[in-house]
Amino acid sequence: MTKKLPFTLLAIFLLITPILSQNNDKEDKDTYKTGTFSGLKFRLLGPAVTSGRVTDFAVNPDNIHEFYVAVACGNVWKTTNSGTTWEPIFDSYGSFSIGCVTLDPGNHHVVYVGTGENNSQRSVSWGDGIYRSEDGGKSFTNIGLKKSEHIAKILIDPRDSRIIYVAAQGPLWDPAAIVDFTNLQTTVQLGIPFYT
Repeated sequence: MTKKLPFTLLAIFLLITPILSQNNDKEDKDTYKTGTFSGLKFRLLGPAVTSGRVTDFAVNPDNIHEFYVAVACGNVWKTTNSGTTWEPIFDSYGSFSIGCVTLDPGNHHVVYVGTGENNSQRSVSWGDGIYRSEDGGKSFTNIGLKKSEHIAKILIDPRDSRIIYVAAQGPLWDPAAIVDFTNLQTTVQLGIPFYT
């Protein structure tokens, strides 16, 4: 009988060890402890505050970590690190209200911004036309449609990026609000479509 006692104790020990280690592993793997989050602090990550309605999104297909976000009442934001940090790139221009942002399919450094929120509602902000950047959003030039007020979409012809198509609904709540597209010229000046 005394010879069986060490084998019996060894068998009990081998059976109990996995059970005890499971309990220890469960406690160690619990990621929702206070210590896990104690070093984190709240910070602004971009256009996610009150009135920060996102109206459009443009991703650089050559670099998926770089993208642009258009915000109805709050600028155009750019990230180059998948959204870890954001930079407002349209602070110094005529309108804070943005309807759309588009990248040229042939040159992803060329960014078009259509100003004026495209959501017709009781509290809506207007814009002052289309802007174009040739340096990835470092600087912009207004290229026209200044009185359109609300630009919903800009499409660029992939065969010829000098041709762009614009969806603009014009001023809201104005019975005479008809955007004058009669001065739209089909000629290209300085390599971009010219609008008066």
